[in-house]
Amino acid sequence: MGFDQYHEPPGELPPATRTFARLCASLTEEAEAIGWYEQRLAVETDAEALAVMRDAQGEEFKHFSMDLEFLLRRTPAWREIAQGVLFQAGDIVEHGEAAEAEAFEGDDSGGDGAARTGGSGSLGIGSLRGATR
Repeated sequence: MGFDQYHEPPGELPPATRTFARLCASLTEEAEAIGWYEQRLAVETDAEALAVMRDAQGEEFKHFSMDLEFLLRRTPAWREIAQGVLFQAGDIVEHGEAAEAEAFEGDDSGGDGAARTGGSGSLGIGSLRGATR
């Protein structure tokens, strides 16, 4: 990915936001690697090679999960929504809509994102949609 993960001048971003961007980039890279291994596993016929690739994909699962946990710890609204969606039986979209509504219920932060991101004022879910809740 290089250094194109920033959409604002990096020098103007606080260190926490830059760290957050790095972990978002890492999360993306881990997800890509998981997908690449999935494709390789689908076509590989050598049993020993399959075992090696399954093990490697397991490492990518671990890295993805660690990156995600770091990001969720830094973004309370994201964590709250994730808890409403992940590991729930039933309709994923319905859970997502309900979790989002609950996370932002009574949010009177004026849309600056501070209440949603633990005070950083950036990277709030609403800001991705241009919402001002």
